[in-house]
Amino acid sequence: MNWREMAACRGEDPDLFFPIGNVRSGMGLLQVDEAKAVCHRCPVVRQCLDWALEVHPVDGIWGGTTEEERRAVKRRAVHNLRTRGSEAPRRTRNTTGAAA
Repeated sequence: MNWREMAACRGEDPDLFFPIGNVRSGMGLLQVDEAKAVCHRCPVVRQCLDWALEVHPVDGIWGGTTEEERRAVKRRAVHNLRTRGSEAPRRTRNTTGAAA
């Protein structure tokens, strides 16, 4: 079964998940909060977010996140990968010429 078939948003008005205008204040923010409330009770919210992070939809609330929040998630993931990579042991050459 496709995760979309189990999504809590299936019975909701699709317009709820695509706020128009400023999503940081006023009616736009209220709409975002309402959409996220549906996401928070959704059994497949993680699959939805994973899909959104892979596909990069510009508009809409997906996996309980706005487009701006998804960009922040991606930035943190990239930063964490880079940070972990810099902590990895580095190969060094000793004075005898053998790899350490």
